[in-house]
Amino acid sequence: MSDLLIGALALVLIFEGLLPFASPATWRRMFEQMTRLEDGQIRFLGLGCISVGLVLLALWH
Repeated sequence: MSDLLIGALALVLIFEGLLPFASPATWRRMFEQMTRLEDGQIRFLGLGCISVGLVLLALWH
């Protein structure tokens, strides 16, 4: 089980690092735009990510 969690964390880090590595200027612009969002918008984005992740996890198992 811990091997699965470590693998999942590794994949998250790989995917999170792709955009800043491939296009740092685009990543910087996106990050600056994110800082201008309201708290509710950020929460909605987080909820959307959690929901998609749970659906993918349910489909995978």
